[in-house]
Amino acid sequence: MAIQYQGKIAFFRDVVGVDEAETLLEWLQKRPSAKIDLTACEHLHPANLQVLMAAGAQIGAWPEAQALRAWLEPALKP
Repeated sequence: MAIQYQGKIAFFRDVVGVDEAETLLEWLQKRPSAKIDLTACEHLHPANLQVLMAAGAQIGAWPEAQALRAWLEPALKP
């Protein structure tokens, strides 16, 4: 699984595909104060980006991959 849920933190790993979006949405709806750790994320399907944006998810750590961070930060930064 590309997203690992531990307590109130979701750790995104490697390639996070479209099949993760529904579970991510349900998890975030139950945990409005959750944080997202994108450190090890290398690719994020736009469906997951939409979920993060709609949920107003708090990013606890940005991707190490600078190109991905440059794409995500403007969309997800409050």
